Amino acid sequence: MQQFRWCLKKVTVAALLVAGACWLFPPLLAAASRTPNTANEHFEKGIALFREGDPDGAIQALKRAIELNPRLTEAYHVLGLVYFKGKRDALHAVEALKEAHKLYPRSPRILNDLADVYIAQGKSQEAEEVLRKAIDVSPAEKEAYLDLARLYEGRQDRAGAARVYQTLLRMHPDQTDALYNLANLYDSQGDSRSAREQLTRLTKINPNHADAWYLLGRLAERANNLQEAAYAYGEAIRARPDLVDAYYNLAFVHRSQGNLADAERELLEVLRYRPDYAEVHMNLGMVYTSLNRLDEAERSYAQAVALKPDSLEAHYNIGVFYELHRKDMIKALVHYRRYRDLGGRDDRVERIIGAPAP
Repeated sequence: MQQFRWCLKKVTVAALLVAGACWLFPPLLAAASRTPNTANEHFEKGIALFREGDPDGAIQALKRAIELNPRLTEAYHVLGLVYFKGKRDALHAVEALKEAHKLYPRSPRILNDLADVYIAQGKSQEAEEVLRKAIDVSPAEKEAYLDLARLYEGRQDRAGAARVYQTLLRMHPDQTDALYNLANLYDSQGDSRSAREQLTRLTKINPNHADAWYLLGRLAERANNLQEAAYAYGEAIRARPDLVDAYYNLAFVHRSQGNLADAERELLEVLRYRPDYAEVHMNLGMVYTSLNRLDEAERSYAQAVALKPDSLEAHYNIGVFYELHRKDMIKALVHYRRYRDLGGRDDRVERIIGAPAP
């Protein structure tokens, strides 16, 4: 499972900064239009300043808007986001968001953002209470369910997280984040069948979900369904042409099937995006060795060692290459000794190193 990280939801921040935030508060839109122009002007100025990378100026403008109109909920909400996003000031962010909540207690978005700040403070229990309140005021609110499930994942409560995702999917069967995250949960619990079911649903809803196709490829490869894995990795690449891991895994599938030219092609694609990927150079060396393109193999192995000089595997593999394919035991011994010095243990290598020099 991917490591869990919390951040402010893009949809909230982007909407507040680009659209001026008012659409997030439909019941207050008419009221906002009746506020003094100076309050609205300071509010819009605060948004513009934050968008321009000036959180201090934004805070001053938003506070001035609040002075002129103490019931301008949007200003408190954006102020909380500026403190949290722009200043990493969780304490003042909580104060501002709580004020926004007092003025508009039926807003799940304010509660969701408040929960994010609590999580950043390590206040898991407070975050859970706020998210449950968000669900109470808006039972169909997707973000609150997603945040609550992620909160449980952060606590390693996978069963609790799964229940929340399942509840969300009963209301919103096409919710792609819930389908993908639930699939990851099932995979982490060793339930590959259920993981595949969620991912299959997801790829039907969104055929361009690269991460879903990639995970389907991993599941198929793990089950030794290489043809299915190759198809899934190919779809992941089609959906996201720079998905390096998909090229890398697809190369291994091709190599396992004996399709060395295809394996070479995929590894070269990886190097197009990441030319300093030492493991890819090493695996390319193995492919070239199998194709008897020994000069290219030697260059690839040498590049792997140059990029990662402390790699046990690289020194071992280039040692084998020199021993068996170049018949150059002097060079082989250099790399075998380096392999051993780095902590590598192999009985055959020990016997070779212990033998008289050729």
